[in-house]
Amino acid sequence: MKSSKRMLALAGGIAALALLSGCASGGSGSNGGKVDQLTFWLSTSTAQEKGYQNLADSYEKESGVSVKIVNLPYDGLQTKLRESAQANSLPDVVRAAGIDPIWTGKTVDLASIVDDDANKIDQDIIAKDKDGKITSIPSDVTAAGLFVNKSLFDKAGVSYPTDPSKAWTWDEFLQKADQVKEKTGAKYDLVFDSSPSRLRAYMFTKGTDFMQQEEDGSFPTDSKTVKALQDFADMNDDKTMPKSVWTSGQDPNALFKSGQVVAYFSGVWQSSDFASNITDFDWASAATPADPTHATEINYGGNIVGFENSDTRGAAAKKFIAYMYDPTNYAKLVTTNGFLPVESGLDITYPFESQAAKDSFALYQKEIEAAAPISSSYAKESARWGVEGKELGTDPTTAEVGKLINGQQSAKQTLETITKYYEDHVG
Repeated sequence: MKSSKRMLALAGGIAALALLSGCASGGSGSNGGKVDQLTFWLSTSTAQEKGYQNLADSYEKESGVSVKIVNLPYDGLQTKLRESAQANSLPDVVRAAGIDPIWTGKTVDLASIVDDDANKIDQDIIAKDKDGKITSIPSDVTAAGLFVNKSLFDKAGVSYPTDPSKAWTWDEFLQKADQVKEKTGAKYDLVFDSSPSRLRAYMFTKGTDFMQQEEDGSFPTDSKTVKALQDFADMNDDKTMPKSVWTSGQDPNALFKSGQVVAYFSGVWQSSDFASNITDFDWASAATPADPTHATEINYGGNIVGFENSDTRGAAAKKFIAYMYDPTNYAKLVTTNGFLPVESGLDITYPFESQAAKDSFALYQKEIEAAAPISSSYAKESARWGVEGKELGTDPTTAEVGKLINGQQSAKQTLETITKYYEDHVG
């Protein structure tokens, strides 16, 4: 905060937050030590806000405590949280995109909710600090996976696996995709999100320890990892995959929707979009290639955090979060919002009209169950970095892999640049 202009901007933001947050930090929602209203910040679609509003309504009926939901723009939520932490004006509960070091010291410990066996929360996706404190619980999980143009496969008379136990290798997938392309006149075998997350999924399926941090903070690599990265780059040859996605930002979603691409490697969030917006051909989810590892990239749809604005408000926030993760209540939230759950053993029937979407979500649940533990490593590590006060900043992976695809550097040089950046920022 070195300039007066930045100070004025911050002051303005804090003033706006004071109006926005209402009862945050023990405002009008407290009555003689009793909390009668909580504030819950999130950023989500109108459709998914419904699940949280239903939860809030049922909580008020049961407890007498109302929950004021404030749905903020995605790009602004993290900034507003930072500003509110500096102004001691945090909400009681938030569904945050990530863990920010500026406010982790102000959070409620959620360990008792996670450790409650009745909740059956997946321990593999939970990050604890060195003292066992749990800053957040994922609201839901996302996973990377493979979509296919079912119409093209059917036209070519080629089948595809829909069970992780019968997954292709990448070579087997590419052979089948080539057959489909040749028989149908499609333009590309595959498009692949230009995302570090999707690259991690690919590298994990190839059996590598890609970007796994050692206790000394380093991110070692080996020849197997170098080869796998080179294999990925080689697929970007404007025949198997278009170079333009990773090198110049062309939209892979739009390419797949054009009907000229055999398959698309993205994630579960595409299922609802495809169900609503693909009308010119049939699509389906297929098992992610395992070569040799059954893996994906499991990440958090959001991070549920409670803030210790006072002893009373912190306890009230934790009580609401515990109510959220009660299996009966959580199952309703997951069903309404179309989430992949963080709890096992739930009875979930998604209200999708599209059979392709229903089948897709069922397959993603199987993929997560079959996935090797490394699949959730980045989500856990990034949460830990936040708790420890470390910030990664802008991940260089996409830009550096783009240079590799363009022939500007080797796979070894690409990995060295990426790992150095990680070591400098979170090592």
